[in-house]
Amino acid sequence: MNLTDLISQDLKRETEGTRRVLARVPEGRDDWRPHPKSMPLGYLATLVATLPSWIVMMVNQDQWDLAPPGGERVQPPQLTTRSQWLAAHDDSVKKAQETLAQTTDAHLMTPWKFMVSGHVVSELPRHIMIRDSVLNHLAHHSGQLTVYLRLNEQLVPGIYGPSADESFG
Repeated sequence: MNLTDLISQDLKRETEGTRRVLARVPEGRDDWRPHPKSMPLGYLATLVATLPSWIVMMVNQDQWDLAPPGGERVQPPQLTTRSQWLAAHDDSVKKAQETLAQTTDAHLMTPWKFMVSGHVVSELPRHIMIRDSVLNHLAHHSGQLTVYLRLNEQLVPGIYGPSADESFG
């Protein structure tokens, strides 16, 4: 199996569970956070919804600076409803899959840099950055979002198997 197919299949497997989580995010609680150091709920839901779009950036750009010197820190879109989060997620996945279909394994082996304020935080082959910074990151933040759901008295969907609120049998 080649890298593009492997990443594409990994993304496909993450998509449905992520959609189930986003479909349960309560609206009107965008600023809620479990702790002052935690991300606000709306920001976290938007991050989860749009993370697959990073694949497009990682394939088409050689680097990304989260807070470029002399520029503004990258800001996510302002999404506030389930339908917006789900639509953004669907669009992000669609564009990521299209981009993966148009690239090559040779390109995915080339280096990609993640930077903050002009400083290199990480530089690894694109396929590793996509798996670490998109797929693993997506699983991490989707799980984090399920904790936010629980703390907001929402039913928690099963992502990788049953949850306390949802069985698969």
